[in-house]
Amino acid sequence: MIEHRDYQRIESAIQWIRAHAGEQPSVSEMASAVALSPFHFSRLFRRWAGISPHQYLRTLRLDEAKRALRETPDLLSASMDAGLSGSGRLHDLFVQLEAMTPAEYRESGRGVTIRYGETDSPFGRVGIATTTRGVCAVEFRDDEAGELRDSLASQWPSARLERDDAGARGWSRRIFDRSDHSVPIHVRGTNFQIQVWRALLGVPAGRTISYGTLARDAGHPGSARAVGGAVGANPVAFLIPCHRVLRGDGGVGGYRWRPERKAAILAWESAGLAG
Repeated sequence: MIEHRDYQRIESAIQWIRAHAGEQPSVSEMASAVALSPFHFSRLFRRWAGISPHQYLRTLRLDEAKRALRETPDLLSASMDAGLSGSGRLHDLFVQLEAMTPAEYRESGRGVTIRYGETDSPFGRVGIATTTRGVCAVEFRDDEAGELRDSLASQWPSARLERDDAGARGWSRRIFDRSDHSVPIHVRGTNFQIQVWRALLGVPAGRTISYGTLARDAGHPGSARAVGGAVGANPVAFLIPCHRVLRGDGGVGGYRWRPERKAAILAWESAGLAG
């Protein structure tokens, strides 16, 4: 649980840095905000993000971001104008999404065995479930969250469920590793949801998109509210990057697994680009 505790500290630090970025706080001030020494805080932050706290502060570029957002409604362009892409490149996950067939959808997982477990991730505890065809669920597990098994049973009511924490640890390393690799996804969703999730896979790390733009890219212009519902129903956190969808005004907006975690994931991706 040490990684989970470390992540909670980093999440709090990111929230504080984002709130005070315009003041250009020192590393000592950042460390004080989360009750750590500057040395311990810097070491912990660099281990988590790959860059120093001061380097991360520079990636925020709040003034440039606000200016860009005023000048263009395209959040994708705004994120680039704000200097969120550096000379380095965060290797994007190459995700292969396979949807259930209509017949399989109707069967609700009959004949499917799902192996699931919980483990650590860079963003706290995570539950991961897989079928023989790929990852079918990734859910961040906060203390107040219910059992992953209950969530899976509601999504796949006819499937056989088997606990496998060791398997989840292996999948966590693969999912959150910053390197090129292929991760297959096997999801159960409506045709509309699948279209939205496929469109989300086209948004690369370090970029963000508005609900309206996502609706257009998914082939449903003018359906931003319905698209928001599909985004919220995403069963595979991080791999299907619903965290990259922002409000039209550039705000972080809601997130099924807490907006604070969404901001932390975006920070981690931006840090990878800057690093």
